[in-house]
Amino acid sequence: MTIETSGIEARARIHGALSDPARLAIVDRLAVSDASPGELGRLLGQPTNLIAHHLGVLDAAGLIVRTRSEGDRRRSYLRLVPEALSRLVHPRLLTAPRVVFVCTHNAARSQLAAALLSARSAVPASSAGTEPADRVHPRAVEVARRHGLDLGDARPAGVTTVVRADDLVISVCDNAHEHLAGTASQLHWSVPDPARSDTDEAFERAYSDIAARVDRLVPVLNGAVS
Repeated sequence: MTIETSGIEARARIHGALSDPARLAIVDRLAVSDASPGELGRLLGQPTNLIAHHLGVLDAAGLIVRTRSEGDRRRSYLRLVPEALSRLVHPRLLTAPRVVFVCTHNAARSQLAAALLSARSAVPASSAGTEPADRVHPRAVEVARRHGLDLGDARPAGVTTVVRADDLVISVCDNAHEHLAGTASQLHWSVPDPARSDTDEAFERAYSDIAARVDRLVPVLNGAVS
């Protein structure tokens, strides 16, 4: 019998990468939120050089990818490659009475995320923008319609008028995340802005990215509060 060693070696690299508690904690965090290396360092209380080492090991194992921020171009965000993990990741339970998704204009990504979570979870969802537009982007309305969601009555709103102190706030835009500077945004999804290219394909990619993230969020989201 011939054993295919490449698959076994790849799995061994993943298991080796996750054998360190700090790297396992990084992966658990990235299961629900993208993060910059600096944010991960503050979360774990570890210095920059040690975080860089951990990220290098995770990268070599094919567990993470790095993207450049669409806001501050000097910053990068790490995101998980979920298909590499199967059932190995166990993010902590998130408890909040409501989830609010935030992007800059509240015209596409945050609207789609709130509609998706409302369709897939009993936890209430809303959305807001740091600089709300006059209307929801027509392509966002159309991509939602193609996937059975209705944004016809949705209207952009400002963060200060929507977000409450006990909300779980998830930024879906690098600019919004950096604008909030870690105060209101507890989690971050670095979803590229589909309005930059303004094509149906870009909005479909954004929808698919957000839908996959919502699917990972729902099992660890608990709406009950004391």
